[in-house]
Amino acid sequence: MPVTIDAHHHYWELGKFDYSWLDEPALAPIRRNFLPNDLQSLIQEAGIDKTIFVQTQHNLEETAWVLKLASEHEFMAGVVGWVDLASEQCEDQLLRWKDDPKFVGIRHITQDEPDDDFIIRPEITRGLKVLEKHQVPFDLLFYVKHIHHAATVARTLPDLPLVIDHLAKPEIKARRFDNWQDHFCQAAQFPNVFCKLSGMITEADWDQWTADDLKPFVETALEAFGPERCMFGSDWPVCALAGSYTQVHQALRDLLAALSNDEQQAIFGDTACRFYQLNL
Repeated sequence: MPVTIDAHHHYWELGKFDYSWLDEPALAPIRRNFLPNDLQSLIQEAGIDKTIFVQTQHNLEETAWVLKLASEHEFMAGVVGWVDLASEQCEDQLLRWKDDPKFVGIRHITQDEPDDDFIIRPEITRGLKVLEKHQVPFDLLFYVKHIHHAATVARTLPDLPLVIDHLAKPEIKARRFDNWQDHFCQAAQFPNVFCKLSGMITEADWDQWTADDLKPFVETALEAFGPERCMFGSDWPVCALAGSYTQVHQALRDLLAALSNDEQQAIFGDTACRFYQLNL
């Protein structure tokens, strides 16, 4: 039986960790708790079977907290956590989680690092080689200004599964391709690089986006990566700034309606299952 997967969402509980980024006035609509029970009814309505949580904190204890939540909620198939890639203890930190069946990957909030070259610094490459050694996938959270590094990382670490979150946040509202497309497609030439069709509506016009605004960016991703290396992610609850869970899911369904059933199933389940080595 095919399984449908939302490969990218978050939780937060205000006061538990540092959520100061939510203090920005524009983010007021999502400045509240978002937990598994809030998500469960949304995925049921959308026909999504399983989900993957992705970290929001540079804090080992967030990973521990969410792995506990995952053990209590069957629909949570995986947790992408965090380790300190620059630390000499990186491998020890990774081994703390490695045997948990719902620990499936690592992410760092690279987009917020003051150094635009953070991801290619020697000490970070050393940490990524630890992930490569243990075959733990890594999520690349980039802005457009970072996407040129994706090919470098992929070339340096050819056996490390990498996925570009949110298509590297192209400027959808401005309909801009010139600063994004070439480097994005260059990354796709490396077979260890995948792409999440996620986070798009918050890069579009929050108040009046349509699926057509997303279409050329989705088409670029499909042409570059193919359905076998693309996966759906809601980016809930961040997506709530610009639309509902149902709207995000349905927009991508509509844009992919012309694909074969097998191709749609890849994007809405099989790719994520294979990339994150889910035991479903």
